[in-house]
Amino acid sequence: MASDQKAGEAAEQAKASLGDAFGGAWIDQASGRLTVAVTKPGLSVTGADTKVVSNSLSKLNGTKSVLDLMSAPAAITSWRVDEKSNSVVVEVNKNTRDAAADKFIATAKSIGSTVTVEEVTENPRTLYDLRGGDAIYMGGGRCSLGFSVTGGFVTAGHCGTTGTAVQGFNRVSAGSFAGSTFPGNDYSWVRTNSNWTPRPWVNRYNGSNVTITGSSEAAVGAAICRSGSTTGWRCGTVQAKNQSVSYSQGTVRGLTRTNACAEPGDSGGSWVAGSNYSQAQGVTSGGSGNCSSGGTTYFQPVNPILSRYGLTLTRG
Repeated sequence: MASDQKAGEAAEQAKASLGDAFGGAWIDQASGRLTVAVTKPGLSVTGADTKVVSNSLSKLNGTKSVLDLMSAPAAITSWRVDEKSNSVVVEVNKNTRDAAADKFIATAKSIGSTVTVEEVTENPRTLYDLRGGDAIYMGGGRCSLGFSVTGGFVTAGHCGTTGTAVQGFNRVSAGSFAGSTFPGNDYSWVRTNSNWTPRPWVNRYNGSNVTITGSSEAAVGAAICRSGSTTGWRCGTVQAKNQSVSYSQGTVRGLTRTNACAEPGDSGGSWVAGSNYSQAQGVTSGGSGNCSSGGTTYFQPVNPILSRYGLTLTRG
């Protein structure tokens, strides 16, 4: 908001003009006005309210910089400069607080009176995006992610059986197969954990993504592209639909045939068509040939997967 931007500019000006007397600044949520903390009574700031505090911002930042050099035990979740309370706040998980955490807190408080403690109920975690075409790992095997759906993603059935644990592109635990069918069909879906966020994206392997907006089926003869973790982004045309393919494990029916190449590890990856490649088509099943000499690749159409498991495609 424009008023927020003006407040930010005023805060920076106050910081520059007050020097060591500057104790921080924040926007009051009730009045919408900027409050500037000062360490000396009688100081005023144009366009802002002032509040006299004990600690300058430079002192608070100095305390935090000392904490940054310390090794924090698992129960210590974070520490920050809190300008509004004029303190350095150390957060600790009250459910796992132990002697090591108490020792960290005691050491932090010994640095100065600026340190306060807040209890929280869980530790923060890193968050990752689910994106079509990225690698997924199952034990020693690798496949590719098809499309994000509410609660997880779809991929090929031959990539894993129901209950198989899955790791994401970065080898971080992602969840497990909630349903899988192969042969007969070649589809599955993975229910992911809270570390992962479904996104309506497919990796184009050129530093950009395409955004999925629907799953309208392309006609025979239409241009089509696929994304996979072995050979990246490859394109061709739709050659036939409803093809039955005999693999060594058994026959899979209802596949779509293309002349876009693929190689092992691309299995389960995304097929897209339409304007800006925005329409999800299916997930890589198998084929013949390779991306050096060319080949034939089959994909399992996505709409039957969504229907079979009652899933909703993540759309942009």
